[in-house]
Amino acid sequence: MFPPEQLASAPHAPGVYLMLDKKSAVLYVGKAKDLRKRLASYAHDKGGAHSKTTVMLARVAKVDMLITHTEKEALILEASLIKQHHPRYNIILRDDKNYPLIKLTVKEEWPRVFMARRRKKDGAKYFGPYADVGAMWATLKLIHRLLPLRRCHGETPPVRSRPCLNHQMGQCLAPCAGLADPADYRRMVDSVKMILDGHSRALTADLDQRMREAAASLKFEEAAMLRDAIAALSRTLEKQVVIGEGRHDQDVFGLARQGTAVAVVVLYVRDGAISGSRNFFLHDPYGDDAAILSQGINQLYEEDSGFPKEILLPLELEDEALLAERLGDLAGFLVKFVHPQAGQKKVLLNMAMANARQVFADREKREQSWQGLAETLSRKLHLARSPETIECLDISNISGQVAVGSLVCFQGDQPEPGRFRHYRIKTVEGPNDYQMMGEVLRRRLTRGLDEDNLPDLFMLDGGRGQLGVAMEIAAELGLSERLDWLAIAKEREEEGEKLYQPGRKGPLTLPRHDPALLYLMRIRDEAHRFGVTFHRRLRDKSGLTSQLAAIDGIGADRQKTLLKHFGSVRALRAATLAELQAAPGIGEKLAARIFAHLHGAGEVIPE
Repeated sequence: MFPPEQLASAPHAPGVYLMLDKKSAVLYVGKAKDLRKRLASYAHDKGGAHSKTTVMLARVAKVDMLITHTEKEALILEASLIKQHHPRYNIILRDDKNYPLIKLTVKEEWPRVFMARRRKKDGAKYFGPYADVGAMWATLKLIHRLLPLRRCHGETPPVRSRPCLNHQMGQCLAPCAGLADPADYRRMVDSVKMILDGHSRALTADLDQRMREAAASLKFEEAAMLRDAIAALSRTLEKQVVIGEGRHDQDVFGLARQGTAVAVVVLYVRDGAISGSRNFFLHDPYGDDAAILSQGINQLYEEDSGFPKEILLPLELEDEALLAERLGDLAGFLVKFVHPQAGQKKVLLNMAMANARQVFADREKREQSWQGLAETLSRKLHLARSPETIECLDISNISGQVAVGSLVCFQGDQPEPGRFRHYRIKTVEGPNDYQMMGEVLRRRLTRGLDEDNLPDLFMLDGGRGQLGVAMEIAAELGLSERLDWLAIAKEREEEGEKLYQPGRKGPLTLPRHDPALLYLMRIRDEAHRFGVTFHRRLRDKSGLTSQLAAIDGIGADRQKTLLKHFGSVRALRAATLAELQAAPGIGEKLAARIFAHLHGAGEVIPE
């Protein structure tokens, strides 16, 4: 129950409050201009017994408060704490998928552009995420053809006496061989920014001016190259949907509600053309539509986001002026919130609202398709319950070395990456798959009982033996009948897949192209991929650690320091002698020994 006694100590000041349950888990993070007044509104809440606020307050055991100097500081702190704790009752706009980004390493002397999966605080510029992955690769391909930034790994290019093959193909200026002019290279980096910011038309005009200047100076080869670049950009621009005569940068938010569920769509308009969109679906969000949009906007925009001049909204927000001020600070220019009533901006807003309504239609079709597949699975596998949540466990190892368990989860017909888990094997030595699976199963099921998050169907990558191990542990924990069990074994090519279930003497076989079998294979293959990727990373790290340990002067602490400094095994292996020398605690002589050992070279004499 919400503790009203905490009101006595609540100040009349701006700040952030965190509502905690009896286990000190954060349920909700909110901001307030006046903390005492805001908390008083909760203490005197008269909502219905089943209202979202009443249900949340019934779980609150304690309220923590953080006082700030201003309301804007509270807004920034609120966004940071929501990202840190992911509270159950806060609005968290997350896509169904982990979309890729394009990363431009602007802080490097010779920047690179490439695909990235995660946004890091490393000073680089990130663009995206890209829902249309094909369009992202097409953009990268165009950039590499028109603006040949280097593609070699590492913060600095390796020193070469001869340039690489990319230079010979006209796709790199070869800074590695000292052939690139820094001013020309930086100008290319600025052009890449313009393309990724959606300002391709402005870039086309700039290239056209440079082409004319080159031709006037009788630099015909340079002029021809610029002419080809303009033609390629023009072909790309023809495919873009131009929505107005103005060349505006706008983000357009659409929102639709169906029962307790809410869909939010953001259309990105750059240089007067729609360059992309993102969809978000919230099953049962806490707060009204204005609060949902306000919290969503506060989370979506970060310091290195691509900011528009205008944000078009379907309704007014309570803290709109405050949000606009914060976004302006991040962007470095004025960001306006607009509520269109007519004209081209209203057309854009209506388009976003229509797309938000379409999210429900698409989900309904997908739900109908899944229900049909779930019924097929239940019927053919004789399941006791509908397999709405399926988990699959796989064990990866080589002769018992660097063994890991990988667990994937599918909700309906879609993967649930937030519930994917890796397990390091702790108690088993040597190649014993049964004991390894038993260890991981016991850990997962024990925790599942504690947290009440067990799946409907638990799958194992294996045969009758793995299923036997699972059923022994399930019996110990009293879970034999609480969920359905299945093992899937890949047999000889002519025999196909075999499905093993408790209580069935022989394996069940389904036709090769049966939708139910294909779905189960998809889950099993995802578990295998997830495990092999992690296993390979650990194996590489283990192998490198062994190599480093063989070098005189490299102990466990220096191994950790090197891996932490370079960030990955791959980056450490690719490091130049100069980069090794710059690592903390590594001098010239030790760097030379490391470089020689990793590259199989003879003694390296530092310059």
